[in-house]
Amino acid sequence: MQKLLETFLIGLSTGSIYALMSLALVLVWRSTRVVNFAQAGQAMLSTYIGFEIASRTEIFWLGLAFAIAAGALLGAGVDYFFMRVLFKHAVSGPAAVVAPVIATLGLLGLIRSIVGLIWGGEFKSIKSPASTDGFTFGETTIPFSALNLLIIVTVFVILIILAIIFQRTNLGLSLRASAYAPEIAQLAGIRTARTRTIGWAIAGGVGGVAGMLVTASNFLSPYSLDLLLVFGFIAAVIGGLESMVGSVVGALILGIALTFILNYIGTSLVFIGGFAVLIVVLLVKPDGIMARGRARRA
Repeated sequence: MQKLLETFLIGLSTGSIYALMSLALVLVWRSTRVVNFAQAGQAMLSTYIGFEIASRTEIFWLGLAFAIAAGALLGAGVDYFFMRVLFKHAVSGPAAVVAPVIATLGLLGLIRSIVGLIWGGEFKSIKSPASTDGFTFGETTIPFSALNLLIIVTVFVILIILAIIFQRTNLGLSLRASAYAPEIAQLAGIRTARTRTIGWAIAGGVGGVAGMLVTASNFLSPYSLDLLLVFGFIAAVIGGLESMVGSVVGALILGIALTFILNYIGTSLVFIGGFAVLIVVLLVKPDGIMARGRARRA
């Protein structure tokens, strides 16, 4: 029973980090209908900036703030200087769908090369903002640390903030309107291009948080966030690419499932297990577990 509880708690912590990457992917998808595979590169670059600040000041939270700001600026820059130009000159037909995806893959490689030139390829670490030792109850120590708890709390605070923005503010209304009916939104006076850039900025900031939290319990390298991108994308598909709530639910399901596989089956099947969970969900609910039918809803 104890091992079951430990596995669930660790899975919840892991799934919380997946939720941030999944949410960033969904935010971009809803605004542009593009799966932004460059999200891992954007998060990685903003994390390196946060790493520099945290290393020089020895204040993790200051580094996190800089990572969020850098991620937001990078996300806005990618949309303004890259995606807008791409969509402006995109051809019609299947190429118009495939070209942006290929472009984000190219952008990922470009960012990774820039990071490698500046910081090199060696592993780097950030001093954890909380203890990584498991909690002790009497004579029993569980492998769930203060850092794991901090990750869960931080992620859910961010999710609450985003929920308030999207459901209770004019900005959130503009973002939802621009995503679901851009033509009607323009007729209503909403500057959809600027609103979409704000959406990319929010996604970039969220990616920066994900990168810093992963690095706090692991190492940072030009390739360290690739697995986070893969599992974040799987979580987004499981939950439904149209739903922010679904992206979080899908990430938590995936995180818990992979932790159970890790603890009860073995490490060799963790990566395959992620795709196995995806296949099972798609067989039962092809549009994702939070899909509400074909009609779009805000």
